[in-house]
Amino acid sequence: MNAAGAAWTVGPGAVTGSGTGVRPAETIGEDLLPESAPPTVLIVGDCMLDVYLEGAVHRISPEAPVPILRLRTQSQRAGGAANVALNLARLRCPCTLSGLVGTDTAGACLIALLDQPGITQRFVRSPAIDTTQKIRMVSQRQQLLRMDVESEPPRDCVAELNAVAGELSARHRWVLLSDYAKGALSDVQPLLAACRAQGCRVLVDPKRKDLEAYRGAWLLKPNLAELREAVGEWRDEEELCERLAALQARLDIDHVLLTRGEQGMSLYSREGGCLHMPTQAREVYDVSGAGDTVLAALTCFLARGASLEDAVHAANRAAGLVVGKFGTASVTLEELGVPA
Repeated sequence: MNAAGAAWTVGPGAVTGSGTGVRPAETIGEDLLPESAPPTVLIVGDCMLDVYLEGAVHRISPEAPVPILRLRTQSQRAGGAANVALNLARLRCPCTLSGLVGTDTAGACLIALLDQPGITQRFVRSPAIDTTQKIRMVSQRQQLLRMDVESEPPRDCVAELNAVAGELSARHRWVLLSDYAKGALSDVQPLLAACRAQGCRVLVDPKRKDLEAYRGAWLLKPNLAELREAVGEWRDEEELCERLAALQARLDIDHVLLTRGEQGMSLYSREGGCLHMPTQAREVYDVSGAGDTVLAALTCFLARGASLEDAVHAANRAAGLVVGKFGTASVTLEELGVPA
Protein backbone atom coordinates (compact mmCIF):
# COMPACT_ATOMS: atom_id res chain seq x y z
CA MET A 1 0.00 0.00 0.00
CA ASN A 2 1.52 3.33 -0.98
CA ALA A 3 0.77 6.77 0.35
CA ALA A 4 -1.73 7.39 -2.42
CA GLY A 5 -3.86 4.46 -1.31
CA ALA A 6 -2.98 1.91 -3.98
CA ALA A 7 -4.37 -1.60 -3.66
CA TRP A 8 -1.86 -4.24 -2.68
CA THR A 9 -0.10 -5.86 -5.59
CA VAL A 10 2.83 -8.13 -4.81
CA GLY A 11 5.05 -10.04 -7.31
CA PRO A 12 4.69 -13.55 -8.84
CA GLY A 13 -34.33 -17.79 25.52
CA ALA A 14 -37.31 -19.51 25.56
CA VAL A 15 -37.93 -21.33 22.36
CA THR A 16 -41.26 -20.71 20.69
CA GLY A 17 -42.82 -21.81 17.44
CA SER A 18 -40.78 -24.23 15.33
CA GLY A 19 -37.40 -22.74 16.20
CA THR A 20 -35.69 -26.04 16.98
CA GLY A 21 -36.51 -27.50 13.59
CA VAL A 22 -35.50 -26.73 10.04
CA ARG A 23 -38.13 -25.61 7.59
CA PRO A 24 -38.14 -27.41 4.25
CA ALA A 25 -36.41 -25.26 1.65
CA GLU A 26 -39.37 -25.40 -0.69
CA THR A 27 -41.58 -23.58 1.84
CA ILE A 28 -39.35 -20.50 1.99
CA GLY A 29 -40.10 -17.83 -0.63
CA GLU A 30 -40.64 -19.95 -3.72
CA ASP A 31 -41.36 -17.02 -6.06
CA LEU A 32 -38.13 -15.52 -7.34
CA LEU A 33 -37.76 -11.82 -7.92
CA PRO A 34 -37.08 -11.20 -11.62
CA GLU A 35 -33.45 -10.16 -12.09
CA SER A 36 -34.66 -7.28 -14.27
CA ALA A 37 -36.96 -5.95 -11.53
CA PRO A 38 -36.10 -2.56 -9.99
CA PRO A 39 -34.08 -2.95 -6.78
CA THR A 40 -36.18 -2.97 -3.63
CA VAL A 41 -33.14 -3.24 -1.34
CA LEU A 42 -30.77 -0.36 -0.58
CA ILE A 43 -27.46 -1.06 1.18
CA VAL A 44 -25.60 1.80 2.84
CA GLY A 45 -22.40 1.43 4.82
CA ASP A 46 -18.71 0.74 5.02
CA CYS A 47 -17.44 -0.75 1.77
CA MET A 48 -14.00 -2.32 1.79
CA LEU A 49 -11.57 -4.40 -0.20
CA ASP A 50 -10.51 -7.75 1.26
CA VAL A 51 -7.06 -8.80 0.05
CA TYR A 52 -5.70 -12.33 0.51
CA LEU A 53 -1.96 -13.02 0.24
CA GLU A 54 -1.57 -16.79 0.33
CA GLY A 55 1.57 -18.85 0.47
CA ALA A 56 3.63 -21.37 2.42
CA VAL A 57 5.66 -21.10 5.60
CA HIS A 58 8.77 -23.29 5.85
CA ARG A 59 10.96 -21.37 8.25
CA ILE A 60 11.19 -18.66 10.89
CA SER A 61 12.86 -15.36 10.16
CA PRO A 62 16.41 -14.96 11.54
CA GLU A 63 15.61 -11.28 12.08
CA ALA A 64 12.72 -11.83 14.51
CA PRO A 65 10.65 -14.80 15.81
CA VAL A 66 8.09 -14.54 13.02
CA PRO A 67 7.22 -16.93 10.17
CA ILE A 68 8.35 -16.14 6.63
CA LEU A 69 5.46 -16.37 4.14
CA ARG A 70 6.53 -17.33 0.64
CA LEU A 71 3.85 -15.74 -1.50
CA ARG A 72 2.13 -17.92 -4.10
CA THR A 73 -1.20 -16.29 -4.91
CA GLN A 74 -3.05 -13.09 -4.22
CA SER A 75 -6.73 -12.28 -4.63
CA GLN A 76 -9.18 -9.49 -3.90
CA ARG A 77 -12.79 -9.72 -2.76
CA ALA A 78 -15.49 -7.23 -1.86
CA GLY A 79 -15.97 -6.81 1.89
CA GLY A 80 -18.30 -5.10 4.34
CA ALA A 81 -21.38 -3.51 2.79
CA ALA A 82 -19.99 -4.45 -0.63
CA ASN A 83 -20.03 -8.11 0.38
CA VAL A 84 -23.68 -7.77 1.43
CA ALA A 85 -24.44 -6.49 -2.08
CA LEU A 86 -22.58 -9.39 -3.72
CA ASN A 87 -24.46 -11.86 -1.53
CA LEU A 88 -27.78 -10.34 -2.57
CA ALA A 89 -26.77 -10.45 -6.24
CA ARG A 90 -25.84 -14.13 -5.95
CA LEU A 91 -29.28 -14.71 -4.41
CA ARG A 92 -30.78 -12.97 -7.45
CA CYS A 93 -32.14 -10.09 -5.37
CA PRO A 94 -31.44 -6.76 -7.15
CA CYS A 95 -29.97 -4.10 -4.89
CA THR A 96 -28.51 -0.60 -4.82
CA LEU A 97 -25.22 -0.06 -2.97
CA SER A 98 -24.11 3.29 -1.58
CA GLY A 99 -20.98 4.08 0.41
CA LEU A 100 -17.68 5.94 0.47
CA VAL A 101 -14.97 4.83 -1.96
CA GLY A 102 -11.69 6.55 -2.75
CA THR A 103 -10.36 7.38 -6.18
CA ASP A 104 -7.32 5.23 -5.36
CA THR A 105 -6.34 1.90 -6.92
CA ALA A 106 -8.09 -0.04 -4.16
CA GLY A 107 -11.32 1.84 -4.91
CA ALA A 108 -11.05 1.08 -8.61
CA CYS A 109 -10.51 -2.60 -7.82
CA LEU A 110 -13.55 -2.67 -5.52
CA ILE A 111 -15.78 -1.03 -8.11
CA ALA A 112 -14.66 -3.54 -10.74
CA LEU A 113 -15.48 -6.44 -8.38
CA LEU A 114 -18.98 -4.99 -7.92
CA ASP A 115 -19.66 -4.71 -11.64
CA GLN A 116 -22.16 -7.55 -11.44
CA PRO A 117 -25.73 -8.04 -12.70
CA GLY A 118 -28.20 -7.00 -10.02
CA ILE A 119 -25.96 -4.39 -8.32
CA THR A 120 -26.53 -0.67 -8.92
CA GLN A 121 -23.61 1.41 -7.63
CA ARG A 122 -24.23 4.86 -6.13
CA PHE A 123 -20.96 5.71 -4.42
CA VAL A 124 -19.62 8.97 -3.06
CA ARG A 125 -16.05 9.10 -4.40
CA SER A 126 -13.33 11.56 -3.48
CA PRO A 127 -9.52 11.76 -3.49
CA ALA A 128 -9.85 12.64 0.20
CA ILE A 129 -11.20 9.14 0.96
CA ASP A 130 -8.87 6.20 1.54
CA THR A 131 -10.62 3.01 0.46
CA THR A 132 -10.65 0.65 3.44
CA GLN A 133 -8.65 -2.55 2.99
CA LYS A 134 -8.26 -5.66 5.11
CA ILE A 135 -5.13 -7.48 4.01
CA ARG A 136 -4.83 -11.05 5.25
CA MET A 137 -1.67 -13.14 5.05
CA VAL A 138 -2.62 -16.80 4.88
CA SER A 139 -0.89 -20.18 4.89
CA GLN A 140 -2.78 -23.47 4.60
CA ARG A 141 -6.04 -21.55 5.04
CA GLN A 142 -4.90 -20.20 8.40
CA GLN A 143 -4.48 -16.48 8.93
CA LEU A 144 -1.00 -15.47 10.05
CA LEU A 145 -1.60 -11.74 10.15
CA ARG A 146 -4.19 -9.15 9.19
CA MET A 147 -3.25 -5.61 8.28
CA ASP A 148 -5.95 -2.93 8.06
CA VAL A 149 -5.62 0.14 5.86
CA GLU A 150 -8.16 2.78 6.88
CA SER A 151 -8.66 6.41 7.83
CA GLU A 152 -11.57 8.51 9.04
CA PRO A 153 -13.52 9.91 6.06
CA PRO A 154 -14.04 13.67 5.75
CA ARG A 155 -17.25 14.97 7.31
CA ASP A 156 -18.45 16.55 4.07
CA CYS A 157 -18.22 13.15 2.35
CA VAL A 158 -20.27 11.55 5.14
CA ALA A 159 -22.87 14.32 4.81
CA GLU A 160 -23.01 13.80 1.04
CA LEU A 161 -23.51 10.06 1.54
CA ASN A 162 -26.42 10.75 3.90
CA ALA A 163 -27.99 13.01 1.28
CA VAL A 164 -27.54 10.48 -1.53
CA ALA A 165 -28.82 7.56 0.56
CA GLY A 166 -31.74 9.59 1.89
CA GLU A 167 -32.84 10.36 -1.67
CA LEU A 168 -32.42 6.72 -2.69
CA SER A 169 -34.51 5.48 0.24
CA ALA A 170 -37.63 6.91 -1.40
CA ARG A 171 -37.32 4.22 -4.10
CA HIS A 172 -36.55 1.22 -1.88
CA ARG A 173 -38.67 -0.79 0.53
CA TRP A 174 -35.78 -2.32 2.48
CA VAL A 175 -32.69 -0.45 3.72
CA LEU A 176 -29.66 -2.27 5.11
CA LEU A 177 -27.12 -0.36 7.18
CA SER A 178 -23.80 -2.23 7.28
CA ASP A 179 -21.77 -0.48 9.97
CA TYR A 180 -18.16 -1.63 10.36
CA ALA A 181 -17.23 1.52 12.34
CA LYS A 182 -15.08 2.82 9.47
CA GLY A 183 -16.90 6.15 9.33
CA ALA A 184 -19.47 5.95 6.54
CA LEU A 185 -22.30 5.72 9.11
CA SER A 186 -20.74 7.97 11.75
CA ASP A 187 -23.78 10.29 11.55
CA VAL A 188 -26.53 7.79 10.78
CA GLN A 189 -29.54 9.29 12.59
CA PRO A 190 -30.50 11.71 9.76
CA LEU A 191 -30.53 8.78 7.34
CA LEU A 192 -32.62 6.65 9.71
CA ALA A 193 -35.10 9.51 10.09
CA ALA A 194 -35.35 9.89 6.32
CA CYS A 195 -35.92 6.15 5.88
CA ARG A 196 -38.67 6.09 8.48
CA ALA A 197 -40.35 9.08 6.86
CA GLN A 198 -40.36 7.14 3.57
CA GLY A 199 -41.86 4.06 5.24
CA CYS A 200 -38.74 1.92 4.71
CA ARG A 201 -37.88 -1.00 6.94
CA VAL A 202 -34.32 -0.55 8.17
CA LEU A 203 -32.13 -3.51 9.14
CA VAL A 204 -28.83 -2.75 10.89
CA ASP A 205 -25.64 -4.75 11.33
CA PRO A 206 -24.14 -2.73 14.22
CA LYS A 207 -20.51 -2.32 15.21
CA ARG A 208 -20.65 0.36 17.89
CA LYS A 209 -21.08 0.05 21.65
CA ASP A 210 -23.71 2.77 21.87
CA LEU A 211 -26.78 1.42 20.09
CA GLU A 212 -28.56 4.75 20.56
CA ALA A 213 -27.32 5.67 17.08
CA TYR A 214 -29.69 3.08 15.59
CA ARG A 215 -32.85 4.36 17.30
CA GLY A 216 -35.91 3.63 15.18
CA ALA A 217 -34.48 0.75 13.17
CA TRP A 218 -36.84 -2.10 12.36
CA LEU A 219 -34.31 -4.86 13.08
CA LEU A 220 -30.91 -4.95 14.75
CA LYS A 221 -28.51 -7.84 14.07
CA PRO A 222 -25.70 -7.91 16.66
CA ASN A 223 -23.47 -10.86 17.51
CA LEU A 224 -22.84 -11.95 21.09
CA ALA A 225 -19.75 -9.80 21.59
CA GLU A 226 -21.47 -6.70 20.21
CA LEU A 227 -24.54 -7.21 22.38
CA ARG A 228 -22.45 -7.73 25.53
CA GLU A 229 -20.69 -4.43 24.88
CA ALA A 230 -24.05 -2.71 24.55
CA VAL A 231 -26.06 -4.22 27.45
CA GLY A 232 -23.43 -5.88 29.66
CA GLU A 233 -23.21 -9.49 30.82
CA TRP A 234 -26.34 -11.48 31.63
CA ARG A 235 -26.77 -14.43 33.99
CA ASP A 236 -29.26 -16.46 31.97
CA GLU A 237 -31.70 -16.34 29.08
CA GLU A 238 -34.41 -14.78 31.23
CA GLU A 239 -32.21 -11.81 32.12
CA LEU A 240 -31.15 -11.46 28.48
CA CYS A 241 -34.80 -11.30 27.40
CA GLU A 242 -35.47 -8.61 30.02
CA ARG A 243 -32.52 -6.52 28.89
CA LEU A 244 -33.46 -6.83 25.25
CA ALA A 245 -37.08 -5.90 25.95
CA ALA A 246 -35.91 -2.75 27.73
CA LEU A 247 -33.49 -1.94 24.92
CA GLN A 248 -36.13 -2.40 22.22
CA ALA A 249 -38.65 -0.25 24.09
CA ARG A 250 -36.09 2.51 24.73
CA LEU A 251 -34.78 2.62 21.16
CA ASP A 252 -38.05 1.81 19.37
CA ILE A 253 -36.61 -1.28 17.67
CA ASP A 254 -39.09 -3.99 16.66
CA HIS A 255 -36.75 -6.98 16.35
CA VAL A 256 -33.29 -8.10 17.46
CA LEU A 257 -31.66 -11.01 15.63
CA LEU A 258 -28.80 -12.23 17.81
CA THR A 259 -26.20 -14.36 16.04
CA ARG A 260 -24.59 -16.78 18.52
CA GLY A 261 -21.87 -18.47 16.48
CA GLU A 262 -21.83 -22.21 17.11
CA GLN A 263 -25.05 -21.83 19.13
CA GLY A 264 -27.06 -20.62 16.14
CA MET A 265 -29.19 -17.49 16.26
CA SER A 266 -32.16 -16.09 18.19
CA LEU A 267 -34.90 -13.68 17.15
CA TYR A 268 -36.44 -11.44 19.83
CA SER A 269 -39.54 -9.44 18.94
CA ARG A 270 -41.15 -6.56 20.82
CA GLU A 271 -44.46 -8.35 20.97
CA GLY A 272 -42.80 -10.88 23.26
CA GLY A 273 -41.92 -13.73 20.92
CA CYS A 274 -38.57 -15.50 20.96
CA LEU A 275 -37.35 -17.93 18.32
CA HIS A 276 -34.10 -19.86 18.65
CA MET A 277 -32.46 -21.87 15.89
CA PRO A 278 -29.41 -24.10 16.38
CA THR A 279 -26.55 -23.72 13.94
CA GLN A 280 -26.62 -25.70 10.70
CA ALA A 281 -22.86 -25.46 10.15
CA ARG A 282 -21.21 -28.87 9.68
CA GLU A 283 -17.65 -27.59 9.42
CA VAL A 284 -16.29 -24.11 10.11
CA TYR A 285 -13.36 -22.98 7.96
CA ASP A 286 -13.75 -19.20 8.07
CA VAL A 287 -16.27 -16.85 9.67
CA SER A 288 -15.12 -13.83 7.60
CA GLY A 289 -18.19 -12.12 6.17
CA ALA A 290 -20.66 -14.58 7.69
CA GLY A 291 -22.64 -11.71 9.19
CA ASP A 292 -22.90 -10.13 5.74
CA THR A 293 -24.39 -13.36 4.38
CA VAL A 294 -26.91 -13.54 7.22
CA LEU A 295 -28.06 -9.96 6.58
CA ALA A 296 -28.29 -10.54 2.82
CA ALA A 297 -30.18 -13.83 3.02
CA LEU A 298 -32.56 -12.46 5.64
CA THR A 299 -33.40 -9.45 3.49
CA CYS A 300 -33.59 -11.43 0.26
CA PHE A 301 -36.35 -13.64 1.59
CA LEU A 302 -38.18 -10.74 3.23
CA ALA A 303 -38.11 -8.93 -0.13
CA ARG A 304 -39.58 -12.04 -1.74
CA GLY A 305 -42.53 -11.94 0.63
CA ALA A 306 -41.45 -14.50 3.24
CA SER A 307 -42.45 -14.03 6.87
CA LEU A 308 -39.74 -12.83 9.25
CA GLU A 309 -39.60 -16.28 10.87
CA ASP A 310 -39.10 -18.01 7.52
CA ALA A 311 -36.51 -15.43 6.48
CA VAL A 312 -34.56 -16.10 9.69
CA HIS A 313 -34.62 -19.83 8.94
CA ALA A 314 -33.17 -19.11 5.49
CA ALA A 315 -30.51 -16.82 6.96
CA ASN A 316 -29.53 -19.50 9.46
CA ARG A 317 -29.15 -22.03 6.66
CA ALA A 318 -27.06 -19.57 4.64
CA ALA A 319 -24.77 -18.93 7.61
CA GLY A 320 -24.20 -22.65 8.03
CA LEU A 321 -23.12 -22.90 4.40
CA VAL A 322 -20.88 -19.84 4.15
CA VAL A 323 -18.71 -20.62 7.19
CA GLY A 324 -17.73 -23.84 5.41
CA LYS A 325 -16.07 -21.75 2.68
CA PHE A 326 -12.72 -20.01 2.86
CA GLY A 327 -12.55 -16.23 2.94
CA THR A 328 -15.24 -13.69 2.23
CA ALA A 329 -17.82 -15.77 0.36
CA SER A 330 -21.49 -16.02 -0.58
CA VAL A 331 -24.22 -18.61 -1.16
CA THR A 332 -26.76 -19.19 -3.93
CA LEU A 333 -30.45 -20.04 -3.98
CA GLU A 334 -29.55 -23.47 -5.32
CA GLU A 335 -27.30 -24.13 -2.31
CA LEU A 336 -30.21 -23.13 -0.06
CA GLY A 337 -32.39 -25.69 -1.79
CA VAL A 338 -34.70 -23.13 -3.39
CA PRO A 339 -35.70 -24.14 -6.94
CA ALA A 340 -34.59 -21.76 -9.69
